[in-house]
Amino acid sequence: MTDLLDIGFGNLVSTMRLIALVTPDSAPARRLIADARDRGALIDATSGKKTRSILVMDSDHIVLSALETDTLRDSLGVNEEKD
Repeated sequence: MTDLLDIGFGNLVSTMRLIALVTPDSAPARRLIADARDRGALIDATSGKKTRSILVMDSDHIVLSALETDTLRDSLGVNEEKD
């Protein structure tokens, strides 16, 4: 069975297809969104709320979530390593 990640508002994505989890604060992250929108590969799962996380999928789709990146990371069970 596929592991699913709850990205908010009843939306789920497959963790097997997830490549990266990115914060939307940087210019390159905003370019990812613009490029995906231009090629029709943007999935907005924010329900009109502010985008707080960007999920990059292996199908070249970009998924926007209103949940914080830290919240999604914790749901994945990934520990942040600090130097």
